[in-house]
Amino acid sequence: MAKLIFGMNQSLDGYVDHLEMPTGPALFRHWIEQVRDLTGSVYGRRMYEIMRYWDEDRPEWSAERRAFAAAWRRQPKWVVSRSLKSVGPNATLVEDDIEAVIRGLRARLVGEIAVSGPDLARSLTDLGFIDEYRLYFHPVVLGRGKPFFAGPRPPLRLVSTDHVGEDVIRLTYVPA
Repeated sequence: MAKLIFGMNQSLDGYVDHLEMPTGPALFRHWIEQVRDLTGSVYGRRMYEIMRYWDEDRPEWSAERRAFAAAWRRQPKWVVSRSLKSVGPNATLVEDDIEAVIRGLRARLVGEIAVSGPDLARSLTDLGFIDEYRLYFHPVVLGRGKPFFAGPRPPLRLVSTDHVGEDVIRLTYVPA
């Protein structure tokens, strides 16, 4: 049975904004390894549109960026959206009955499936589907933006802490 993991970079005050939290070399290598090891990813529309950046190679990319793009392209993706009409390569559009689709993925796949996007994570949390939360705290206070938890924080139990990269702490929680 696959495990659903919701993990994102966030500020100390709980906001997610990839433009405000630069990823250093060690953390970027960490994300390459994380993505390589995934069974797949489930995206909300907004996060999927951000990640489509990795669909096409860019001449200015470093070897690490090319490695991340290759890992991201390889994995299957399920995109939850009622407004999108199509999705890119190696992606499946999920327009309705998200509960049945996710239940099916969890039952037939093995490994970790990343959940990307706070609103989607809230819906899957409400359904009891998120198995693990990985909060990557950056030493930044934003004071505004999209919160990591799009709704009330579910009851959680801390299972590990890790120093990742130059100045990031990852806290890993499971539902209590």
